[in-house]
Amino acid sequence: MKRFWKTASVTTGDHDWGHDWGVALDGKPLRTPARAPLAVPTLALADAIAAEWNAQGDIVNPRSLPMTGLANAAIDRVAPDVTGFADGLAVFAENELLAYRAGHPAPLVAQQAAGWDPWLAWAQTRHGLEFTLVTGIIHQPQPPATLARVAAAYRSFDVFRLAALNPVVTISGSALIGLAVADGAMDAATAWAIGHLDELWQAEQWGKDPLAEAGHAERQADLAAAVRCLALL
Repeated sequence: MKRFWKTASVTTGDHDWGHDWGVALDGKPLRTPARAPLAVPTLALADAIAAEWNAQGDIVNPRSLPMTGLANAAIDRVAPDVTGFADGLAVFAENELLAYRAGHPAPLVAQQAAGWDPWLAWAQTRHGLEFTLVTGIIHQPQPPATLARVAAAYRSFDVFRLAALNPVVTISGSALIGLAVADGAMDAATAWAIGHLDELWQAEQWGKDPLAEAGHAERQADLAAAVRCLALL
């Protein structure tokens, strides 16, 4: 799509979730792909969305509009079924990444313990979550009380936080990492490193795969954008 506007600006108004902010292109309000008004709950996020549109060149690059994309997702995808969307993220706790450990080699076992144990301790202290550690890849059920608490935590988030948490959880493969990011306890770089500990360790041993690196860079950028979006809410 070619650029068809000169200036993006922030507007104010009232929508379903209360007083909020929108973005207009040359005075015409932005809408989501489903044609709903693009309205966000904080001025900071609206400013970030307007800045994305003002930074576009002659040709629009959708990947350079991450805040817009997350706002669209909140309104079009999450809002119609907030509980269902929240439960879809909470279900990652049933196979919580940080609870599944390698049996060997010893250096990887040690690295998993060093990287993951502090966050399991954080989850227990902060949210009362007790995960059962599993060696290998055979599924072991997690405590029902833990799963219920994770579900309750995700159901407490609003539509915009859920939209931003979606890439955090799906890219890392961890419901616990999502909770830590939402609480502000874990930054984007740490979320990437903790969520990809095994892959990063393998790359240190055997070298990086150039073909995989491009995909990693995109996913890391998506995760970083999601964490930034949460900070703007």
